[in-house]
Amino acid sequence: MKTIERVRKPIRTYHPRRGRLSGRHFDALERLTTAYGFTPGDRVDVLEIGSGMGEATLEMAAADPGRRYLAVEIHTPGVANLLANIEQRGLANLSVVSVDALDLCREHIPDGSLDAVHVFFPDPWPKARHHKRRLIQPANAGLLAAKLRTGGLLHCATDDAGYAEWMLETLTNAANLTNRHDGYAPRPSHRPVTKFEQRALDAGRAPADLIFVKS
Repeated sequence: MKTIERVRKPIRTYHPRRGRLSGRHFDALERLTTAYGFTPGDRVDVLEIGSGMGEATLEMAAADPGRRYLAVEIHTPGVANLLANIEQRGLANLSVVSVDALDLCREHIPDGSLDAVHVFFPDPWPKARHHKRRLIQPANAGLLAAKLRTGGLLHCATDDAGYAEWMLETLTNAANLTNRHDGYAPRPSHRPVTKFEQRALDAGRAPADLIFVKS
């Protein structure tokens, strides 16, 4: 008698959210998804995982025109907002894609190809039973490190104290990653303060930055 093997679905690190789309957003999705989208084989220097509404990504790409940025975001209003702003600012070095970032890395990002990976304010999944859904896990840290060139940076930020400790421990124990600082990094001036981060600051939650280099 044959046994049926169950295929284990990958644990998702995000929870899809619905949001209202304005007319501007509908227009951006309809017109700009192809123009500013990602095609396998496209050059990527900086990968932004979870770009939200795109505020930080937009400013960092605008200030760094010599490198190509790819923003990965599954929240449709965030994708649409960033597309519209890319067109408005006339940026030629920033693309957007709405897929699972880990699947993208496994399938379409060559090893040793990235200058940097940014993971800013991912879902902290604060309940203990949900910790397995956190993006920064040992296996995922290894995957992201593999995509970095030697000397490339993995830069994470969170306003959740528990997740900050989790990230620090996980990345400290990851092979081929070395902390650039003694613990948390000073807040870098090149990372813009977004509305999301400002709300955390107003609520008394001080964000923590972690910057690790591929060794």
